[in-house]
Amino acid sequence: MQFGLYAELQSPPEKPHAELYREFLEQMEHADRVGFAVYSVIEHHFFQEFSISANPLALICAAAQRTRSIRFRVALHTLPLVNPMRLAGEIAAADIICGGRLETGLGRGHAWLYPASNADLAESRDRFNEAVEILIRAWTEERFSFEGKYYRCRDLSIVPRPLQQPYPPLFTGGTSLSTYELAGRRGWGMFLPPLLPFKVMEPSINAYLEAAEKAKQQPRIVYIRPVYLGNEPAEIEREVKPALLRFLACNASPVKGLPPRDELLAKGYAFYASGALESLTKLSYQDIGEQEIAFIGTPAEVTAQIKRLQAQAPISELAIVSNFGGLEHWKVIKTQDLFARHVLPAFV
Repeated sequence: MQFGLYAELQSPPEKPHAELYREFLEQMEHADRVGFAVYSVIEHHFFQEFSISANPLALICAAAQRTRSIRFRVALHTLPLVNPMRLAGEIAAADIICGGRLETGLGRGHAWLYPASNADLAESRDRFNEAVEILIRAWTEERFSFEGKYYRCRDLSIVPRPLQQPYPPLFTGGTSLSTYELAGRRGWGMFLPPLLPFKVMEPSINAYLEAAEKAKQQPRIVYIRPVYLGNEPAEIEREVKPALLRFLACNASPVKGLPPRDELLAKGYAFYASGALESLTKLSYQDIGEQEIAFIGTPAEVTAQIKRLQAQAPISELAIVSNFGGLEHWKVIKTQDLFARHVLPAFV
């Protein structure tokens, strides 16, 4: 198992956006110094409390100039809302700037992004499938033509070419079973959502593993969890409780932008119609710990939680969320430092 970090760039109203970006760059630089393997950054628009990460490739390219070995990953590019012919070149350019340390996540994105983007949710799956084919052909063929329902190009050459050949490692993520099966068949890495208990995700994990085995692909499961470390329970709760509860509230905040429930069900976004996100706001601090929605405790306690997780499924990477819910910068650095010094050595 390798260890990375995952960030949504949640933005509390009281903090200027420029200050938040400065802090994230310092946290990414620190993560490289203390030995984390990869840093994943979400792509998201329109909903400040959920995320202000509108251009993850720009943030990653900036961080790459301040770091030496840590890899970077976008989680995920929302393919149905972009021009894939242009995105292919943008990803390739970022791979060059990062010195070949880029990994690429591809997905349909959150359902609430579509109304705000003036895009039809019903087209998302077909647009995604066409865009994936275009990206792979753009990176592997000198010139290509494509005639799809939504995208068309003729005798096109995408430049620049990625530094990594044939292209950066690919990942996806989501909540629908079909996404897990697709990732397994293609040999892509799979992000698991950060706030769902293991038991809820177990059927999806099994579907991914079965699809990968059938296709003779190597599975790569990225398990995301908020983490906070400290010395004793009262201190930990005092330092992290407000931010942890706000993290859950921030993740549920964009539901006000969702299409009607019937439309979500009809268009392949059943998870968003289930009420699961809204239910997060009803969880207590104790619930979060008991359900292991977050790994909160001393380094020894969190190490034991991770070892239990390892026994449950072949997790390739634990991506910890160290910055969540407006957590103060010093607390983020504290957790990253304690994790690197006391948890990482237990898995070497």
